[in-house]
Amino acid sequence: MRGRPAGSRGKGDRGEILLSPVPPFDFGLSAFIFSGGDPQIRSFSGGMFRQVLRIGDGLILATVMGTGSVDRPAVIVRPEPRPARKEGSTEAGGIIRRIFNLDLDISPFAAAVRKDPVMSALARRFRGLKPPRTASVFEALVDSITEQQISLAAAHSMERRIVRTFGDTLSWDGTDYYAYPTPERLARVSIGDLRACGLSGKKAEYILGIAGMIRDGALDLENHHLSEKTGAIIDELTGIRGVGTWTAELTALRGLSRLDAIPADDLGIRRSISAFYSGGSKIDAAEARRIAGGWGAWKGLAAYYLVVAEMQGIGPGDLQVGE
Repeated sequence: MRGRPAGSRGKGDRGEILLSPVPPFDFGLSAFIFSGGDPQIRSFSGGMFRQVLRIGDGLILATVMGTGSVDRPAVIVRPEPRPARKEGSTEAGGIIRRIFNLDLDISPFAAAVRKDPVMSALARRFRGLKPPRTASVFEALVDSITEQQISLAAAHSMERRIVRTFGDTLSWDGTDYYAYPTPERLARVSIGDLRACGLSGKKAEYILGIAGMIRDGALDLENHHLSEKTGAIIDELTGIRGVGTWTAELTALRGLSRLDAIPADDLGIRRSISAFYSGGSKIDAAEARRIAGGWGAWKGLAAYYLVVAEMQGIGPGDLQVGE
């Protein structure tokens, strides 16, 4: 499921970092998911993605653009301020590679779903679309807990408040930008502080408990090896207080790019699956998993394609099935 590492091709003008993604890769299509984001936290507009990155003990604002073609893609990262050391540029490039999954080889996906007319058509339509990752597994887990059993609009509002309230600030060119708070920072806040961001008391307890465990060295979310099976990782995550199967599967998908995971209990994913495979009728998690079984090790990526199709207003009737 993974190709050769996409390395840096050196620096351009103004200290720009040039990255070589594993093709196929469509930057605009892959960055679309960030459209409408908070421009002071993370956003995609006018062909440019921006996010504050934590480099060592400091922060930079990364402006990211795509160039080249889907089959010969390149990504340009402009860090501001420019890292003082080469290691800083290397680290910045590595984080962007992670966020945009530049090392992931999705070319086998089309072959894996060729017998599924709907997914095969989406694979053609969205050729080069790679699913994003969070900059850390901690971020994926905190966001997944925040999103438990509430609307995405409400959850995203809470997530923005958490970042703006507890994240470190980078002032650049007259604007303040915010980095995702570290576990150490969140471990120092109170339940009341998190509740002021809109979280329930239970969710605040869960997040503070996880942050405290990481701070104290009792939990390491960031060092799962590729050889570990996804099921084992999900079992480990569900052993954490406040983390059920849905939260663990979503974290594995977002934070670790485990594309064989599918959060089938997610109402949005079930709605997207139903729209293309069940005529829009209500389906349960078991039915969603049955349908997803046809996508093999690419369940998470296939579900993501369905969600993106829905976001772009594409329905079953818009697909050229059988080409």
